[in-house]
Amino acid sequence: QVQLEESGGGLAQAGASLRLSCAASGRTFSMDGMGWFRQAPGEEREFVATISAVGRRTSYADSVKGRFTISRDNAKNTVYLQMNSLKPEDTATYYCAGGAYGSSWSSYNYWGQGTQVTVSS
Repeated sequence: QVQLEESGGGLAQAGASLRLSCAASGRTFSMDGMGWFRQAPGEEREFVATISAVGRRTSYADSVKGRFTISRDNAKNTVYLQMNSLKPEDTATYYCAGGAYGSSWSSYNYWGQGTQVTVSS
């Protein structure tokens, strides 16, 4: 069983940057693809980014492509989401997920509790 804990969320102004971290514990996650999803109030959970087990493949939602970067450090059991040029529409709770590679949230086996990102205009 893997436990995930997100950190790094907070309040930012439009155009600013934030870096989210997702620390895994319980067992090594180096064989698992990982992903980031987000959910705004009243909205469905949506895919943000995914990274393969060794980090060679990544994929992004069109809405964040060119602004967000997903990466991982398997030695530290941590996945990151670097978010640049933030927009108010990026405001959401961001969730880290593991056990799959891709954009379908139902494919992932374990989830963190989420971290709030609020972007003001």
